[in-house]
Amino acid sequence: MTLQNPRFLHFGVLLKVLLASLLLLNTVPAHAQDWSYRVRPGDNLWDLGARYLKPSVPWQQLKQHNAVSDPYRLPPGQTLRFPIAWLRVEPAPARVLAVRGPAQVTSKGLGSQPIREGMQLPMGSEVQTGADASVTLVFADDSRLLLRESSQILLDQLSSYGSTGMVDTRIRLQRGRSSNRVTPARGPASRYMITAPTATSSVRGTAFRVSAGNATVAGSTEVMEGRVQVGNRLGQRLVEPGYASISASNSAAPAPAHALLPAPQLDPTQLRLAPLPLLATWQAVPGASGYRAEVVRADTPEVLLFARDLAEPKLQIDDLPPGQLQLLVRAVSAEGVEGLDAEQTFSVPDGLPAPLTLAPLHAQTVRQAQPRFEWATVPGATGTALQIAREPLFLQPLLEQEARGNRVRAESALEPGDYFWRVASLDANGQRGRFGQALPLQISDAPQDPQLQSDKGQKGLFTLRWQAGESGQRYRVQIDRHADFSKPLLDREVDTPEVSLKQPWRGGKLYVRVQTLDDDGYAGPFSPAQQIHLPCKLCYGAGTGALLLLLAL
Repeated sequence: MTLQNPRFLHFGVLLKVLLASLLLLNTVPAHAQDWSYRVRPGDNLWDLGARYLKPSVPWQQLKQHNAVSDPYRLPPGQTLRFPIAWLRVEPAPARVLAVRGPAQVTSKGLGSQPIREGMQLPMGSEVQTGADASVTLVFADDSRLLLRESSQILLDQLSSYGSTGMVDTRIRLQRGRSSNRVTPARGPASRYMITAPTATSSVRGTAFRVSAGNATVAGSTEVMEGRVQVGNRLGQRLVEPGYASISASNSAAPAPAHALLPAPQLDPTQLRLAPLPLLATWQAVPGASGYRAEVVRADTPEVLLFARDLAEPKLQIDDLPPGQLQLLVRAVSAEGVEGLDAEQTFSVPDGLPAPLTLAPLHAQTVRQAQPRFEWATVPGATGTALQIAREPLFLQPLLEQEARGNRVRAESALEPGDYFWRVASLDANGQRGRFGQALPLQISDAPQDPQLQSDKGQKGLFTLRWQAGESGQRYRVQIDRHADFSKPLLDREVDTPEVSLKQPWRGGKLYVRVQTLDDDGYAGPFSPAQQIHLPCKLCYGAGTGALLLLLAL
């Protein structure tokens, strides 16, 4: 049997009492604390009482609490203490700053309805977002919450302590995720708390994310700035910036904090922020099972414009609203914890719309090395920018030129093959608007077999016809006894796709080729040379027939 020293027993009891006292001090409710006010010139107790105290609390109590000898003359700079329990408490509804996609709000005063920008949401409101939607809320102290896709919150408490600047904001994250930027506390009663199914996160000024968890991943709190107290009835964790705490269950304390995955390293050689589509790649982050990409407003990062979860370290965004924007990319661990952000600021111009294209047609095959492009005129446009590339993302345009009218010919010859082209409007300052859709185009120099037919013609005429080109085109036809056309027997320009000759040359073999001439003076390539066999001059003089030659231009 072991005997214990009574002195040690007495010391143990004292230690337990001391620890209990410390815990009580750390959990003193807000109503047992004071809010401090610095007196300004002209202040008096009854005016201050009317401004800050509840109607049931007379200003004389404030005089007694602060031991004020002369309530009519308060020295400027003096500090007055207002018990939190005496301060007036007023409703402080949340304001909807931004909405992206389908979202719904339900409350006693509003019923159930689609949420709209500018709405005032009272305490007790429930907000839900769709699969590709987000809502940004602003609270009375300018703290902000971004509710992400497929998420739901309940606004448990929204109140302010009069004009003290102290705000009590308590939110229940029922499912999904939220990002939060909290204004630093302005007094002992300021509070911002988010309660998820497994833990509560409370702060006094910071930037952090909270996940409610789901069937496959646990809930978590991820801290980017400041500190966050995360806890439940079984334990507390103080999470520092750059760390996260996982809360797997409300029957276990939150896990010790661990470092967030580092920000991905964007590849500058593969990064194109403008013009759209936006393209980005980055090095794979060790430990990442996926990635999260977002685009937000640069001056208001709580307003989400684009969001996508990715399996691979690459991204393409085809369309974004105009403005100064910021790209955020972060790695996601196997536990569903999101890491630190890679950030890139860029601008999307609010320019003129892209012109409607007229020619060439979609996927048209053009038999010209320097095709002509044509588009509609956009009101207010002073010109148009043309780009041609081998691939639809225009990573490396082969040709880029500007035109003042509504059409332009490629300034350099294109090799036979497949291409894509697109156009953008230029405003009065020469700034480009958005490029339109990338249109496929094929350049071909493949010859087509000619077709010879006999036809009755006028007596003594030799008639040569070929396939008509586009509307407005003219033609140049050449006939020679040699395939090199060094000494043409005929070199003529005509308006219609045929030529008639009354006195053809002596019989024998002739070569024929035709060239199209556009109305802007551009001369296309000659068609492949084709052969004609003339038996004798007398045959044509007798008018026995005319030759119809179909040349594919």
